[in-house]
Formats: sequence, C-alpha cells, structure tokens
Amino acid sequence: MAEIVELSQTQPVLVEREGPVHRLTLSAPPANALSIRMMEALRAALAEAAADPACRVVVIAGEGRVFCAGHDLKEMTAHRADDDGGRAFFDRTMRLCADLMQDIVRHPRPVIAEIGGVATAAGIQLVASCDLAIASEEATFATPGVNIGLFCSTPMVALSRNLAPKHAMEMLLTGETIDARSAREFGLVNRVVPPQYLPTIVHKYTSSIAAKSAVTVKIGKEAFYRQSEMGLAEAYDYAAGVMVENMMARDAEEGISAFIEKRKPDWRNE
Repeated sequence: MAEIVELSQTQPVLVEREGPVHRLTLSAPPANALSIRMMEALRAALAEAAADPACRVVVIAGEGRVFCAGHDLKEMTAHRADDDGGRAFFDRTMRLCADLMQDIVRHPRPVIAEIGGVATAAGIQLVASCDLAIASEEATFATPGVNIGLFCSTPMVALSRNLAPKHAMEMLLTGETIDARSAREFGLVNRVVPPQYLPTIVHKYTSSIAAKSAVTVKIGKEAFYRQSEMGLAEAYDYAAGVMVENMMARDAEEGISAFIEKRKPDWRNE
C-alpha cells in the first residue's frame, strides 16, 4: 500500500511512496498549471526523492483530465500591474521553470511521465524533460503559444532534444494539437496505451527499473545526457572513462559474476 505524504512544502504536489517508487501528482485541477507555487513544490518533491536512498524511480502524473496545461497565464497576467509591467515576475517564472526541467534531467533517479490527458506548452516541456513518457490513448499534446503571441521558446529546448527538427518546428509553428499516437511517432512519448492500462504499464516500467542496480542506473543516466551534448570524439572519450569507472563498481563485478554463474545478482548499490 502506498504511503501518502502530505507536507506543506510539497503541496500542491501529492507525494506517494510505494516501495522504491516516488509518485508525484500535480494536484491543482483543472489545469495543473505550473504556477510559482506548483514549480517550487515539484522541485521540493524531486529533491526529497533524490535524497531518499530507498527511492529508485520517480513518476510524475497529473490529477484529472489535464496532465499539465503549462504556465499559469492568469498569475502571470496579474503581474502586468507591477511597476515594471511584470518583467521581474516573468523572469522569475521562466528561470524557475528552467531550473525545474534541469532538476529532472539531472535527477539521480529515472523520471517517468504518466500522461493521462492534456499536455500543453510548458506541460509538454515537462513531458519532454522526463526520461520516459507513457501516454494514454486519450492524451493530447500542443505547443499553442504561437496562437496567443507567445512563442513556446522554453518548451522548444526540451522538444528540440526529443523530436526531429521538422516535427518540433511543426508543433511550435502551427500550435496545433496532436494525438497520442502522433506524439509517439514524433518521439515525444515511449508508449501509448488504453487509459485503463496506463497505471499498469507505468508500474511495469518502474518495477523493471527498480530491479536494477541503482548505482549503475545513476551512472548511465548522467552519462547519457552529458555525452549527448558533446562532439563524437569527446563523447567516446568521456563514455570510455565512464565505462572504466562503472567496471570498478562492486555491482558491476557482482552482475558480471552472476551472469557467468547463471544466478540472480545481489545488488548493493555500490
């Protein structure tokens, strides 16, 4: 049974711990918008998961029919009445969002997005920043900022690192909504499943990942993102060094021995 933790610093994010899985649910329906409060809460919950040695996987989901509708435009518009026309608040919002997305990419645990409904603008940025994304057949995706005079420039960063350039530009320039199967074809999500099976499939992924050596997964995730921004020769040089360090880990020695001896490995995450 899941342990539900309701801490003031992690609201409006509902934190549930079930064994090695931290499930973080955006709990501000109907939009689950990335307000300042939501982003700070999500960052706090991610930091808590990173500090928990028992955590192996993080799942981010949304309450209701919307996974995340992006930034809270009403909150942002209200700050146009500020002396600077809202510039300081807009800067704070965008930089906080950028920090949140980098928290996910740099998180020591794999982070899986569970998308049961609508994901738009910075909500797509959240999906694209996660390591894996599993979507319901009912999920839809859009970067509609161009339709309201605000190009989705920060979501573009995550999209351009997941999608082929022309697919990313198609979404960014048209602002049109795509369905879940198109999102899979574009490379935004890994799997598309009937809504009733979404929790089951996500659980399948979390169970598989949680069964691996945590130190190996941590090394691999960090290396994946670091090498992706390097030139070919630099990436191979870096990855070779990572492989050597990984080989020196106790779990690598144990895993190889277990494979040779045809037995189950005894991970100690070291």
